[in-house]
Amino acid sequence: MTVVEDPVRGGRAFAANQPWQLIVTLYGLYARQNEGWLSIASVVRLMADLGVDGQAVRSSIYRLKRRGLLVAEKVGGTAGYTLSPTARHILAEGDARIFGRRRATLDDGWLLVVFSVPEPERDKRHQLRSQLTRLGFGTVAPGVWVAPGHLETEAREVLERWRLGVFAEVFRAQHVAFRDPRENVRSWWDLEALRRLYTDFIERYRPVRERWSRGPERDAARAFADYVEVLTAWRRLPYADPGLPLELLPADWNGLAAETLFTALRERLAGPAGEHARAVLMRPARA
Repeated sequence: MTVVEDPVRGGRAFAANQPWQLIVTLYGLYARQNEGWLSIASVVRLMADLGVDGQAVRSSIYRLKRRGLLVAEKVGGTAGYTLSPTARHILAEGDARIFGRRRATLDDGWLLVVFSVPEPERDKRHQLRSQLTRLGFGTVAPGVWVAPGHLETEAREVLERWRLGVFAEVFRAQHVAFRDPRENVRSWWDLEALRRLYTDFIERYRPVRERWSRGPERDAARAFADYVEVLTAWRRLPYADPGLPLELLPADWNGLAAETLFTALRERLAGPAGEHARAVLMRPARA
């Protein structure tokens, strides 16, 4: 499994969340309720609750603008940024992967992507590999990538969006011979690296769940900070692990415990976090 830097889901978990990653989470959670727009002042105020100063916020916003994810726009004379069409697509795709995560079964079969890119367009080869890695595909052989069959629609949409379909063919398949499928999965994906990512998430955020479970804590600002941090860290994992069938994973697979932890934290924190964010967003904006 290759770790690929990505403008939205990239980074090597679990280093500390970067400011630009936290801003993407803010926009994903709260900007789409406001036609994709947030004022600069409100982003600065919300990021202050996460311990990020205004200079780092503005630098990160500029980075996201340069990558085509945010677009400068004034609303009622107030300076701010709105999500670009590309960012909206990516976030909508992320909603399905993160919040509507489905684990494959053996009956789903496999999705194969076979590609060949001419040398004069080798930049497209890198882009293809990056997009397939981002979707959680494993590698069978050079130019042959595999994922659980339930990712068909998502894979086709991504290849079409980035105009990469001309270099690739997509197949549905069943494994019929020769190696044990569990051996194949260990070969196609780096399960030990995935296990370490899940372990890091559990060790980092289990204390957060324990703290919130000790009593009826009502600090909405704290809930907001915890939820944005947890979601920013978690959103990388459903892409690194595309929902491989449990039958093909080790019996003690810790991905299940990590999923349970994330779900519990989301159920506890999303409500008060949203209340805090809305209260901040309703304040008069000053750039």
